[in-house]
Parts: sequence; C-alpha cells; structure tokens
Amino acid sequence: MAFAEVALGQIKSLRQTAIPRNYEIWYVYATRYNPALNKIINETLTRNGKLTESDLEQIYETCLSQIKTTERIDKVGTRVIGEIDDVIALIADALGMSASYDSSLSNAEKKLAVAKNQNQIRSIIETLVKSTREMRETNKNLEDRLLLSKTEINNLQQSLEAMNAESLTDPLTGLGNRKYFDRSIESAVQKALADGEPLSLLMFDIDHFKSFNDSYGHLTGDQVLRLVSLSLKQTIKGQDITARYGGEEFAVVLPNTALRQALTVADHIRRAVMSKELKKKSTGEILGRVTISVGVSILKPGDVADSLIERADACLYAAKRNGRNRVICEADPEYVTETQSQVA
Repeated sequence: MAFAEVALGQIKSLRQTAIPRNYEIWYVYATRYNPALNKIINETLTRNGKLTESDLEQIYETCLSQIKTTERIDKVGTRVIGEIDDVIALIADALGMSASYDSSLSNAEKKLAVAKNQNQIRSIIETLVKSTREMRETNKNLEDRLLLSKTEINNLQQSLEAMNAESLTDPLTGLGNRKYFDRSIESAVQKALADGEPLSLLMFDIDHFKSFNDSYGHLTGDQVLRLVSLSLKQTIKGQDITARYGGEEFAVVLPNTALRQALTVADHIRRAVMSKELKKKSTGEILGRVTISVGVSILKPGDVADSLIERADACLYAAKRNGRNRVICEADPEYVTETQSQVA
C-alpha cells in the first residue's frame, strides 16, 4: 500500500495519465528493486524537470518490458526442461521393465526346455502372461505420457513464438518495433544485394506532431500514431516490412521495388493518412487532418543498411524543410540541395 501511494502520488504531482504502464513504472520506482529505472527517472527529472509520454514509453521498454519477456521465456524453458526430465525418467523405467521382461523370456525358455509335466508348463506360462501384461501396461503408460508431453511441448513452443512476436511488436501501433526493423532491414539488404534485386526504403515522419501533443494531450498524440499505423496496414501488403522507427517516425522496407514504384507507394501512404479526419474521442471535436513527410532511398551497390537509412532520412529532412506533406527521393533537386548545404 505504501508503494502504491507513492506511485499514485508521483502520477498526480507530475500530472501524468493514470494508466497501468505509468503506475507500474512508479510502483517499481518506489520499491527501488530496479536501480537502472530509478537512475534514468532521476536523471531525466533533474535535466528536464518532467517526464514526457515519450520518456515514459522509453523507460518502460528499456527497463520493464524486456525483463517481463525474459522472465516468461525462462519459465517456459524451465517447463520444457521439466517435461524432458519426466519423459527421460519414464523411458528409463520402461527400459528397465523391458530388460526385466527379456530376462523373464530367457528364463521361461530355459524352464520350458526342462519342464517334465503339465503343472510346470502351466506355471511358466502364467509367469509369462503376468510379465507380458506388466510390459503392455508400461508401454501404454509410456505412449500416453509421450502423447501428453508432445502436446505440452507444442503449446510451450507456441508460447515462445508468441513472446518472440511480442518482443518485436510496438505495443501502441501494432507495427514492428525498432528491434524488428533493424533485424529485417539487415536481412533484406543482404538478400537484395546477393540476388541483384532492387530495394527501396521509405522513412516518414508525422508533420507537426509535437503541436498535437502540446495542444490536445498525449492521448490524442497516441491516437494520431494509431491513425498513421492504420493507414500503413491498409496500404502495405505482402512481403513489405513496416515498423515504427521511433517516436513519430515510421519506416517501410520495400523488397524487389524500384524507385518509381516506391514513390507511388509513398504517395499512396501520404494520401491515405491525409484522407482520414482526426476526432478527439473524449469530446467528439474535429481536430483536422494529419499529414506526413516522406523520404525515399534506393539500394545501391556497396550499400549497407545504415547508408540506405541515412539517405532516406536526408530525403525526409528535405521534405520537411520544403513545406512538409510531400515525398522527396534521392533524384529530386531538393535532396541534392539539402546534401550540398550539409557538406558546405
């Protein structure tokens, strides 16, 4: 209760949204069991005097969500090991029973060879029947246990796959997160270079996003992010890779896509975002339309992921400098002017 009071007090004093994530952050802060979290919070408050929604999201992703995933993976691993140990023990028992049964058969064979009357033969057969029944029961138990174990391990495997997908997903938008993007673009670049196929990258940023947060609050800012991610999901299909790159910036990797096609895709996304009207959920107030600026780069011989990203980012910056709500690629004069000014 004392920790809960501290957590709620911090949320009130810093005027933060009373949502489970923020409560968890401040509860853990109050317990002091996660020194890294306390250090980040204290340093951020000392430097800025407040924690923004972006700060809280970053703190949670860095200090808490990974720990939870690791703990869950450890638990699944422990259960898998437990299943394997149980099955190995059962197999060992079955092997012991099999050896005993083999011994019974050998003894029966020897006794039958020297049996002199019907009673002796009956006794040998009764012993064999008993041993056979026990062996059958042991095999049935082993079969049943192996079937249960197979089902359990399949369930655990699905849990691991779900956790892996969760660790690569941005919780707010449902798109891939930065970890997913970094892993995917490296693989896509290597494949494109090896196969001699084109590959394009779109980097885009929500125009005037800070003003949405400042004017209408972080919940409306989250709504803007979801609106943009929805437009992406509706526009991007198949093998294309979508991710929230960070903050209000998104990325789309387009394998086997030349520059002209990439520009068409980028403009479709821009138009899809702009076509949606933003409404404040709490009041129903119409807040207008959201626009994005897009930078497009194309893979060149000798490129690595970082150089492809750097050029797309420069194109994005050029789009924002030249009026926003537009698509700029490496072939556009605005990009050339931008790079020349940076060199100068």
